[in-house]
Amino acid sequence: MGFLEGKKVLITGVASNRSIAWGCAQAMHRQGAEIALTYQNDKLKSRVEDLGAKIDCKVILPLDVSSDRDIAHLFQELEQHWDGLDVLVHSIAFAPKHELAGDYVEELTREGFTTAHEISSYSFSALAKASRRMMEGRNGSLLTMSFLGSVRAVPYYNVMGLAKASLEANVRYLAASLGPNGTRVNAISAGPIQTLAAAGISHFRSMLKQVERHTPLRRTVTPEEVGNAAAFLCSDLASGITGDILYVDTGFNILGLG
Repeated sequence: MGFLEGKKVLITGVASNRSIAWGCAQAMHRQGAEIALTYQNDKLKSRVEDLGAKIDCKVILPLDVSSDRDIAHLFQELEQHWDGLDVLVHSIAFAPKHELAGDYVEELTREGFTTAHEISSYSFSALAKASRRMMEGRNGSLLTMSFLGSVRAVPYYNVMGLAKASLEANVRYLAASLGPNGTRVNAISAGPIQTLAAAGISHFRSMLKQVERHTPLRRTVTPEEVGNAAAFLCSDLASGITGDILYVDTGFNILGLG
């Protein structure tokens, strides 16, 4: 019997079998959770359905977090399948590619700044607000995904670093707001992983090589390892942890000079 047995878990952001969200889905399924997944658009629908079949996922719903109507509709549909929700995993981030290609100041635009914050940070709050009724009285857990660029200047990460800093502040404010209802809110700051989203960051492969050379464990972290940490944080084993940012990055965040 797994430590998430009987828990109903909604996971957003699955885009491929290399995504962090998929690592979370697999880990939580292994621990006995019942999983629901979302897909961003029709192009990704069949891919997410194929992955969902591997974890016996019977609820797969559309979600575009840039639309308040889509967010509201997601939970209306979810209520048709489940009488409540225990865990929500937010693994969604986006910035226009040109914003991640050069010098921060040179590439910065008002539109890109707004988009990065809306999709990568505001969407977490919007989902938390929309899920509140389904999570009420269940001692539930909200989890999102961050990166070291939120607190360090990482080359080419640019406006996404600011968006992730906003996201981490979001975790603290949501934890304070939802804590009296018994809902915990945390984030995992994962090390760099070769995902579809990461492919948009210039020179990302060089970043991976730097991590492999200098991190204490001399390797990059895997989606499975992030998923295992996520399963723990969203379980009753972590019932005393909220408002926290857990680094799962093979130790890279502790380094001064590499």
